[in-house]
Amino acid sequence: MTALLDQYAAIVGNDVIDHLRQLAAPLRGMKIVHVNSTREGGGVAEILNRLVPLQNELGMDASWEVISGDRRFYQCTKKMHNALQGNRDDISDNLLRHYEKINFLNSVDLKSKLEQADFVFIHDPQPALLLRNCPGRKGKWVWRCHIDVSHPYRPVWKYLRQHVELYDASIWSLSTFAQPLSHPLYLIPPSIDPLGEKNVDLSEDEVNGFLDRFGISKKTPIITQVSRFDRFKDPIGVIQAYRLVRKSVPVQLVLAGGGATDDPEGARVLKEVRSFAGRDPDIHLLELPPDAHRTINALQRGSDIIIQKSLREGFGLTVTEGLWKGKPVIAGDTGGIRLQVINHHTGFLVNSPEGAALRIRYLLKNRDILKTMGEKSRQFVLENFLITRHVREYLTLIVALIYGSAERIELNLPSPGATVS
Repeated sequence: MTALLDQYAAIVGNDVIDHLRQLAAPLRGMKIVHVNSTREGGGVAEILNRLVPLQNELGMDASWEVISGDRRFYQCTKKMHNALQGNRDDISDNLLRHYEKINFLNSVDLKSKLEQADFVFIHDPQPALLLRNCPGRKGKWVWRCHIDVSHPYRPVWKYLRQHVELYDASIWSLSTFAQPLSHPLYLIPPSIDPLGEKNVDLSEDEVNGFLDRFGISKKTPIITQVSRFDRFKDPIGVIQAYRLVRKSVPVQLVLAGGGATDDPEGARVLKEVRSFAGRDPDIHLLELPPDAHRTINALQRGSDIIIQKSLREGFGLTVTEGLWKGKPVIAGDTGGIRLQVINHHTGFLVNSPEGAALRIRYLLKNRDILKTMGEKSRQFVLENFLITRHVREYLTLIVALIYGSAERIELNLPSPGATVS
């Protein structure tokens, strides 16, 4: 066992790691490529930062490629993202042609590597058209959708569907997110890395040091939302809930986050949030760089309650992170949050600022319940949402696509560098 796998074994147990090695045995030497649109910012990049090294540790030849784009490209993909989540957001033909052009230009640089790979995983809509520009592909291609497409704006989904239909399979975070397609659909919820800077254990002194740095007092209860400054994360609604709570309970609010290179709206939303927050000294608006993982870790650990009042959400890894820190989470009743926040056990699901305020007050006034919920929260993530489970399900999917309808699969017979037909 490698040093990295040893570290995970100390958290999840040796049996879990042995299972991964058994699943990976037939895949040794296989070329696997992941492609997305940003190396920093957002849950997809965080997952790939650990998923790819672990696949290499298990004997595969895994790599991660990032496409590039200009302002108009990301304007198009942001509109596409919003439309897939239900916004009526028409995209002009000119913008779609530009989206197609950028995908073509990226395929020129990546074509050789992608066509020679045994498995290619394309993450989200930004690089979805690479497949049509790689006619000589050797292996299987899988489209991984991290977005809630349960109620898309139909014209935009109709456009994208004609391209993702060409894939050999697709992966979705929840069954309710998926749309009917002609190829096999797989369900793999996201995960967090317990060894990453954002989730590793920190000393109390280090946590307090970060709080002091931002002028956050430990003497007054702290509620924290960590997320991009995005309207779907409802930061305005979070401030409204905070203002309702502080009418009866002293409290501080931390809104911490930033943008991502593929999200052009973040600065505009942050400006709106700053205006709405005003000069309240107990609202701490923190614009953090994409690599501020340890800072976010400390802010979550120093908080009494984590909030994630999303209006729409793909999965909500900030919820997972908060639960892993042993904190109850009060979150929007939407998307993948419903898999994680179990009412009265790991937190509360809410639908309004008033509902969020009610639950925050309840927990702050019942500290024994808050503590018990926190203990359940960490155990729930340990059993369901760590990266080792994520790796296992990717390996299982690969094996399933290789062997198809075979009645028996011998996992103990490695086939290094196996060619996928």
